[in-house]
Amino acid sequence: MTLSFEPVRPESLGFSSARLEGMERYLARTYVEPGKLPGTMTLIARKGQIAHWGIQGMADKERGRKLSPDTIFRIYSMTKPIASVALMILMEEGLIALDDPVHRHIPSWKGLGVYKAGNHGAFQTAPTVRPMLVIDLMRHTSGLTYGFQERTNVDAAYRKLGIGVFGDKQITLEQMVEHLSTLPLEFSPGEAWNYSVSTDIVGYLVQVVSGMKFEEFVRQRILAPLKMTDTDFMVPPEKRARFAANYAFANGMTFLYDDPEKSSYLAPPVLVSGGGGLVSTMADYYRFCAMMIRGGELDGVRLLSPKTIQLMTMNHLPGGADLPSMSRALFSEAAYGGIGFGLGLSTTINVAETMISGSLGDFSWGGAASTYFWIDPREDLICIFLTQLLPSTTYNVRRQLRMMVYSAMTESFSG
Repeated sequence: MTLSFEPVRPESLGFSSARLEGMERYLARTYVEPGKLPGTMTLIARKGQIAHWGIQGMADKERGRKLSPDTIFRIYSMTKPIASVALMILMEEGLIALDDPVHRHIPSWKGLGVYKAGNHGAFQTAPTVRPMLVIDLMRHTSGLTYGFQERTNVDAAYRKLGIGVFGDKQITLEQMVEHLSTLPLEFSPGEAWNYSVSTDIVGYLVQVVSGMKFEEFVRQRILAPLKMTDTDFMVPPEKRARFAANYAFANGMTFLYDDPEKSSYLAPPVLVSGGGGLVSTMADYYRFCAMMIRGGELDGVRLLSPKTIQLMTMNHLPGGADLPSMSRALFSEAAYGGIGFGLGLSTTINVAETMISGSLGDFSWGGAASTYFWIDPREDLICIFLTQLLPSTTYNVRRQLRMMVYSAMTESFSG
């Protein structure tokens, strides 16, 4: 069945039209009209059909451009599930495995140690308990970090060397890997969870194992087959008028952070980031989510097997732990109780502990500019929320959105 983009009557999919309209009024009254968010776009789909596609507010306040269905957004860490699918494609082909030591594919990483003391240039390290495995990169238990965590001497070294998508210095993916071979890990792989550049290294592994540039592999093996025609690591000239502005909140003020007519996204990136480099549209990301909920297939094109999708969306944290019990991160796109982590995205392992509506096994992730998606296989539900405001922790809109979407349901498939 070909994916449809024409919304149907919400009641035919087990939703209340009145409650969905109330959700849009809430977003308008609470976020858009007071100027907290420039605009919001919300898509809710069930049974392969769209129950709701709400659009309000601005794509570019400075130029008076309203959000439209084809607005292009920076999706930042919502790139991570796409990069993870890329590596899983290669795993299905037998070219790499989750229990491979990472140094098998990156030989310079064989001697990585764990931080004991010191600063960049004079680090003292201890041996790891075991080697870093590919699965550690997929689930963020690698011992790597992000410079913006601003928590340790190790992430300070990341900032100094420009490692990561928000690094001040312009370095390539290959240079990032080289720099990381000289730095200690935050902890021995598998001992903790820390939001990190791990998925950028997943992209590098795709490149090494496939023999193709990471961005070309993503384009040829994922974006083109799924007809995600507006998703890429840059915005070409003919699409610039559709590119949203990105805003940031700091010191009690919201300000323009990335002007769409001056943005670095208008040119090919120096660092092709599997952790946060893509731009996309609502229609394109819906196609990706539809592939995931359909077990790896969309419109007759199969990227992965259903069992591989199941493997990706299981909790892979050691001992069945949730994120708060294992996390060393000061920042993450999901950090509340009852949430585990799979291969490139989070998954609900205890609904009661989340203290919000959901289903066992629903999976999700978000982006730094407050974008968010979740997929609930038990309810055959996809929800995608797009806006452009850094950081994603500014407002609690994601949890509010989840509650309002589930409260608009009039029929549950999971009992």
